[in-house]
Amino acid sequence: MTTTDAAISATAAPDFHHQARGRWLEHWEPDNETFWENGGKRTARKNLAFSVFSENLGFSIWVLWASVVTAMGSAGFHYLSGPDAVANSLLLTSTPTLVGAALRVPYTFAIPKFGGRAFTVFSAGMLLLPTLGLAYFVNQPGTPFWVFMLLAALAGVGGGNFSSSMANINFFFPEGKKGAALGINAAGGNMGVAQTQLLVPLIITLGTHLMAKDPAGYRFGITLAVLVWIPFILVAMFGALRYMDSITGAKSDGSSYRLALTNRHTWIMAVLYIGTFGSFIGFSFAFPTLLKSTFPELAKIGWMSTIGNLAFLGAFVGSLSRPFGGWIADRFTGARITVYVFAGMAGATALIVAALSMKNFPLYLISFLLLFVLSGIGNGSTYRMIPSIFGAEAKRRAAEYGQDPATALAAAKRQAGAAIGVVGAVGAAGGWVLQQALRESNIHFGGMAPAFWAYAVAFLVMGGLTWWFYLRSSFAVERVPSLAHAGV
Repeated sequence: MTTTDAAISATAAPDFHHQARGRWLEHWEPDNETFWENGGKRTARKNLAFSVFSENLGFSIWVLWASVVTAMGSAGFHYLSGPDAVANSLLLTSTPTLVGAALRVPYTFAIPKFGGRAFTVFSAGMLLLPTLGLAYFVNQPGTPFWVFMLLAALAGVGGGNFSSSMANINFFFPEGKKGAALGINAAGGNMGVAQTQLLVPLIITLGTHLMAKDPAGYRFGITLAVLVWIPFILVAMFGALRYMDSITGAKSDGSSYRLALTNRHTWIMAVLYIGTFGSFIGFSFAFPTLLKSTFPELAKIGWMSTIGNLAFLGAFVGSLSRPFGGWIADRFTGARITVYVFAGMAGATALIVAALSMKNFPLYLISFLLLFVLSGIGNGSTYRMIPSIFGAEAKRRAAEYGQDPATALAAAKRQAGAAIGVVGAVGAAGGWVLQQALRESNIHFGGMAPAFWAYAVAFLVMGGLTWWFYLRSSFAVERVPSLAHAGV
């Protein structure tokens, strides 16, 4: 066999079977179809599966306080049952959002430094701190408020898991399959919001039935609702340690982060992600409160109260639709789908305002579920745009300056991974801003309608931004270039 034949054979059938567990993958070429079909696909899907599992738990712990805090007043914590209950509850539920948003940037940067396998083990293990801490201190009736604030902040580590997971999976899949892969990965994580909002109230209710509907019974129920996640976290750590891989090509070249942070498209996509993911996570946190405050008569229906006043349905349908957004973006370009999504979200928001004015609960619920579905599709399509944008710019630079296309594409993937962290962080922070806008609207205008109208206008502006930078093919292109030619 000649040297050339040997090289071709190595590319065609990479030896994954005899690779030591935990070793960095030196040769990773997913865009090579032969490589992909002869072991690459199997390895990528294996890493995706364990990534989804760990990220799902991250989201579950991130939103845990949104469900737990509603029972803590009954558990005997006076600062969550008296006149300051609402303000203190909002502090506890919004703190994880901010911390999670902030952690998304360093969590993304950790992938090139430590590798996907090692950091997935670490990020899953970090979830033990807020869960075990809450399980202990909720059983101490004299626990001061600042301790729970600290534990709520620690729950923010679950929000950081998203960016490290997405940045890692971005390296494993070929360009034509990134949208679906990133969509599945993100949807698996997003589903953690829905499962927590469904299961935690049920488990707390179970605890009070096993004990009694008194403070001790509620503390027991909260303890059960927290400890139920511990075995799954341990399984996630073990699975990542034993079965996941890291890619050598994902290591930083020293300039990827700087280039990503100085690239205007990173910040354009961050603004668009506020509209999609910011809406998803912001409304997911706020939906239980919105339902109860707008239609208080629903609280009188026992089974609705038990399952969290249907709040889990929003996160559920938004999570399910996210892979579809990535899948359809692979076929019709992410920018085109994103424009349609923002137009639809503006329409859904207008329907919510109409439902508010008519006090029509079915229309209100359907309109909100439509908004969640569209935000999920938009989450998938916007994330699909990021690697496409950086890949298109890399090809352009390679052609202009005579760079090696393969080297330029590898650098583009690293920059896209860095951009994912920034975009994810800004989007998550947008969820906090959205909740504050609802609160301020209610305080200063006596209702939520002004905030919703502001959202509708913002969605239309974001749709216009998407068209201007990624779809516009004639008007003023010379003065402000568009990436329409690249099929973003």
